[in-house]
Amino acid sequence: MAADDAIALDGFLDEETVPGDLHGSTARFRLTVSPTDERTDELILPCRVTDSELAHAVIHDLVPGDKLRVTGYLRLPRTPDEPMWLVVTTLAVLETAPQLSDPVAVATAAIEWQGMYFCWFDADSTGVEVFTETGDWVGTAPEPNDLGELLEAFEYRQATGGE
Repeated sequence: MAADDAIALDGFLDEETVPGDLHGSTARFRLTVSPTDERTDELILPCRVTDSELAHAVIHDLVPGDKLRVTGYLRLPRTPDEPMWLVVTTLAVLETAPQLSDPVAVATAAIEWQGMYFCWFDADSTGVEVFTETGDWVGTAPEPNDLGELLEAFEYRQATGGE
């Protein structure tokens, strides 16, 4: 493929990476790409790395929550039963996942990206802490179903210059 055919995408790693073979010389992961704030525009793209050095870095250095820029070639299916994936040739970490100091809290919690916001779900409560992708606190939604209202109110405050 020509160098012109390569595409570059920014997205978040939501899950652990996995080796693509027994020796760890290849790697696989899923990248969540959110080009807009609309959840319907999100894409979860399977990615594969065949370069052994890059695969080692993917398996050992990346953690869920990292924001990545991947460059590669889209492998389209040729038959209905074949998967599609991105053959990753280069990868850069744009932002690392927030570091959490309490291992117990990490084990009982989950981070989920909602467009340009990340949400901290704690198994010990129903509240959801919400932060911007730059780490600024947005607020706490009392229930996961209230996330939309919290984000709308935050965006309204931002648009009107209010606090």
